[in-house]
Amino acid sequence: MVAMIRLLLVDDHAIVRAGYRSLLAKQPGLVIVGEAADGIDAYAQFKETEPDVVIMDLSLPGQSGLEVLARMRQRRADAKVLVFTMHQDPIYAIQATRAGALGYVTKSSAPEVLVQAIYQVHQGQRTLSADIAQALALEKLNGDRAALESLTVREFEILRLLVAAQSTEAIADALNISPKTVANCHYLIKRKLGVVNDIALFRWAIKMEIIQFSALS
Repeated sequence: MVAMIRLLLVDDHAIVRAGYRSLLAKQPGLVIVGEAADGIDAYAQFKETEPDVVIMDLSLPGQSGLEVLARMRQRRADAKVLVFTMHQDPIYAIQATRAGALGYVTKSSAPEVLVQAIYQVHQGQRTLSADIAQALALEKLNGDRAALESLTVREFEILRLLVAAQSTEAIADALNISPKTVANCHYLIKRKLGVVNDIALFRWAIKMEIIQFSALS
């Protein structure tokens, strides 16, 4: 016999919850044990029904979804929450994850994406709908690009030579500066780029195609 996954649905739109019920009733091993239309009732239902997975919107009357999510996690550290929302800005996914959500799926996703995310969250897996995963990746890339642009011309030149496996002395000779200046810039480069060691710096350079640029120069 298939173990049932007990679900709590939290959304302030009754028609959306009706859509949940219709979709999830057809899926094996899923059963809805509670519903809530606002943050206060959501937390009360969470305490009463002790669901395996909470499917919750972020835009709720009374208390926001993020507040309720944080309260749920405070009450039960193992609470498994899947955010299902219209918000496609990656900052919402970041904040939801920080609050303790395991999954984040946008309402523009196909129904099967939501269903699969429920099973994944129940297994303790982190999951994102494809649009949010892409947006987060682009935002991280933009952050890395901004960090790269924060380097001075000298720092950038030293970075190119570092990832080309040039020694401190060789870099100093090539740029007509002292080895101490190279070492100081090496430290500043890692700090600006947010990497902790040369292995991480090398990986970062591959991602940003700095190594390719060096090879062509």
